[in-house]
Amino acid sequence: MNTDLFDYDLPERLIAQTPAARREDSRLLVVERRTGKLSHCIFRDLPDLLPTGTRLFRNNAAVLQARLPGIREGSGGKVECLLLRPGEIPTRWWCLLKPGKKAASGTFGIDGVYRARVIDKEECTEGGGEYLVEFEILLPQGNVLDIAAQIGSLPLPPYITRSRPKDQDFSALDKERYQTVYAFRDNPVAAAAPTAGLHFSDALLEQLRERGIPQYDLTLHIGLGTFQPIKSTTIEGHPMHKEFYTIPAATREQLEIVKPESSPRLAVGTTSLRAMEDFARRRAAGDPLIPATGSVAATAGLFVYPPQTISGADIMITNFHLPKSTLMCLISTFLAPGDLRGIQWLKEIYTEAVSRDYRFYSYGDAMLIL
Repeated sequence: MNTDLFDYDLPERLIAQTPAARREDSRLLVVERRTGKLSHCIFRDLPDLLPTGTRLFRNNAAVLQARLPGIREGSGGKVECLLLRPGEIPTRWWCLLKPGKKAASGTFGIDGVYRARVIDKEECTEGGGEYLVEFEILLPQGNVLDIAAQIGSLPLPPYITRSRPKDQDFSALDKERYQTVYAFRDNPVAAAAPTAGLHFSDALLEQLRERGIPQYDLTLHIGLGTFQPIKSTTIEGHPMHKEFYTIPAATREQLEIVKPESSPRLAVGTTSLRAMEDFARRRAAGDPLIPATGSVAATAGLFVYPPQTISGADIMITNFHLPKSTLMCLISTFLAPGDLRGIQWLKEIYTEAVSRDYRFYSYGDAMLIL
């Protein structure tokens, strides 16, 4: 299948550079799959839009302040070290480095905070690579996560390119709004936010609970692969990135209750859906790595694209995604499971969203697919 099928034109002015003034004030495009009807709402209308008995599943991964500054010993050159995922021991992390070759040739760090050196590298097919970095902690106590909390910054998506007025600092705004209100901040594990969840406020979540809509957590460790466009000519030629996820026993129990008519399962975002669908397929296949009962810990490398089917969720909330991305493939599949028509339908929906000036990408507006 040609990758260009998932391309579309987006005016740069519609790439959201900042979030809505209030989380629940984002716009919400509602898609009814049975009728094809589109409606234009506000995210705070969600409790009135969901069917009675809906069960909400959300990714509670917190974003790590993963972008660490550094100085190369000897030359004094600047280094940017982006934490990706922990290695086999606590002092080792896989990272992206800029400049990679220079940083890898010696040691770098920040006086009184950390010193680091590269001990291994994984080459990427498109050039560059990931580096396994050994950290020496210079703080009186702590670990790599403590370093990140003290001097790190959030790894905002590359399409957020706003210029900062002299009297405005976005760092405090991003620190608060590039996290969901339900993120488990004691253990930040994500390199990017589960952006569909950014629209929920505490008040809206409480309103949903009052309407009888329970909420269940899972955790998927979102990697930078979520931002990578498909560069192969065909969809089938794309090497899908892998992400670790955990599903607590209570959440798993609810996922296995499949009652789409009376109690549909709502996936908040593509990250929740990836974990839910990976678990559903493994469970159906009798995967020996999935225990018969209890909590689940697994790695999802699942690439969902038409005309596959989806059995892990019945409703979803999602933002508007990058052209020629794996997320476009997933949403097309969810719109019309088992059929190719979801590809063109999604492009028509996006054309409507563009014509009505919806805001796109991480800080943008949302879509509810019923």
